[in-house]
Amino acid sequence: MSERFQRSVKDRWTVEYEEMPFPAIQKGWVLPVDRWKDFDPFILMAEDWFKRGTFPDHPHRGFQTVTYVIDGRLEHIDNGGGRDILEPGDVQYMNAGWAARHAEDGVENDVAHTLQLWLNLPKDHRDTETMYQNVYQEDAPVARFDGGQIKVFSGNVAGMEGPMKSIVPFTLSEIELHDGAEYTLSLPENHNAFLYVLRGEAAIGSTSESLKKHDVATLTYEDGGNAEALSDLTLSSSHRRTKLLVYSGEPIREEIVPYGPFVMNSMDEIKQAFRDFHDGKFGPPAE
Repeated sequence: MSERFQRSVKDRWTVEYEEMPFPAIQKGWVLPVDRWKDFDPFILMAEDWFKRGTFPDHPHRGFQTVTYVIDGRLEHIDNGGGRDILEPGDVQYMNAGWAARHAEDGVENDVAHTLQLWLNLPKDHRDTETMYQNVYQEDAPVARFDGGQIKVFSGNVAGMEGPMKSIVPFTLSEIELHDGAEYTLSLPENHNAFLYVLRGEAAIGSTSESLKKHDVATLTYEDGGNAEALSDLTLSSSHRRTKLLVYSGEPIREEIVPYGPFVMNSMDEIKQAFRDFHDGKFGPPAE
């Protein structure tokens, strides 16, 4: 039996933030869009602080979003009749598919603090049906270990199946570690993966690279490896209250054009998406 691939930090950086015009407050790029080829199947991730009125009715096409609420309350409204409020620790999945139209807002006077990931769709899935799923933190399975716990929102991790039903499978785990606690996370060896430290400090991977709050790391993986084989990522906390998110997915390996609210395979398809929106094919406003 061959030994498992041991993951290490491939690249790392600290998120930089900029103040935004009100009612937006602050933004940082956890995954900058110009590096989507490195992150495939992930396209970008934005960390936002905002108040009501920042993200009113708007369209999307051609990709999926995964929104994790760090703090505050987030109200989601879509033109399919969906309306709900997500609280800290909740996650919303959206398959924009061929035509989504929604709004995302802070609730009342709350400052919503969110992480929104854009997850690619293969070309033959870009015209799939639009769908939304809210995953409340209490519905995600949890496994406790000595000095911490892991919560699984999506995919099969630590022997648990996350409740998120994404069009393209991926994993999303939330891991909490106390000071001195260690944990080994197992992921498919062919998954491209990254992590983001929400608080604390941890040594990551086989080289024990130290990452703190606001740090991001992409991880080594077996490109083209066996989807059934697992790899290991070792985590060790040096803070009394470390918390991080780990995302992984199999690369799609298609050229894309992320432009405005759309992700397509060519600029002609982007232009068609804008025409369809202006022609009313995305349906009525979300309000």
